[in-house]
Amino acid sequence: MTAIKVFQLDRLGHVRGDGAGEGFVWKHADLAVEGARDALEALGLDPLVMQALLAAETRPRCTVHGAGVLMNLRGVNLNPGAEPEDMVSLRLWLTADLVVSVQLRQLRALTDVVEAVERNQGPEGPADLVAQLALRLADRAEPVVAGLNESIDGLEDRALDGSVPPSRAQLAEIRRAAIVLRRYMFPQRDALSTLEIETLPWVRSQDRSRLREATERVTRLAEELDAIRDRAQLVQDQILDQRAEAMNRQMLILSVVAALFLPLGLITGLLGINVGGMPGAETPWAFWAVCAILGVTAVFQLWFFWRIGLVGGKRD
Repeated sequence: MTAIKVFQLDRLGHVRGDGAGEGFVWKHADLAVEGARDALEALGLDPLVMQALLAAETRPRCTVHGAGVLMNLRGVNLNPGAEPEDMVSLRLWLTADLVVSVQLRQLRALTDVVEAVERNQGPEGPADLVAQLALRLADRAEPVVAGLNESIDGLEDRALDGSVPPSRAQLAEIRRAAIVLRRYMFPQRDALSTLEIETLPWVRSQDRSRLREATERVTRLAEELDAIRDRAQLVQDQILDQRAEAMNRQMLILSVVAALFLPLGLITGLLGINVGGMPGAETPWAFWAVCAILGVTAVFQLWFFWRIGLVGGKRD
């Protein structure tokens, strides 16, 4: 596998086989390929640019450096066995006639753009390449965000139905994924917006239009992630409310049972003390009389609890 892929493109997005004519060169390095780092260092780029392209951790940004632009983008991780929110970085160095891109892991959005280039449907300039990459990144992220939306819809339905309580573990996973994705979407929006408004001679008006479209797509995704996070919080609050209501209901039952047996226990306790002069101690039917008194007391208490709404619902 080639350490660095080189595409020579004209202003119509076609591959130039002989390198002649106006256009720009796109050099892409996959650092997972052996020898890619050495080939990248052999390009003779500015040390600051090299440091940015090889940084271990990056966040989306757009920084003008001399006549070029350093740009970092992020895309969802669709590699087998990976979590989509473990986003993959793409580092870019852009000038009027040269683009250098670096990836550490596979990024399907980048593959989409490379395939378009091979079909002679590539970008017409460096800024157009950024716009195409950003749009493909949004295309790949939309199904992930839609899946989170469907998952939170299902949890909301279960929370409203009340028959099957929502899974708190699933809810926590949705919230975590939305928060992590959102953490990169808003900086990515700002990076694209910054490139759009920069007064660079090689950023054309049509490039600015496509960058604006990409910015709006990323903004919409970020807003949807905000909504998912807020909806997850509402479902969490509803789960807590249902748990509190169930606990209150159980405490009410225990309180009614305790209140029911309190006077009965008082009566039996008084009659069970070992002192002289207990009434009915020598009367054969005294036990049944006490049982009758206890029964009447219990029935009266149940009627009273029913009247005040503690048993069987509230009554007027």
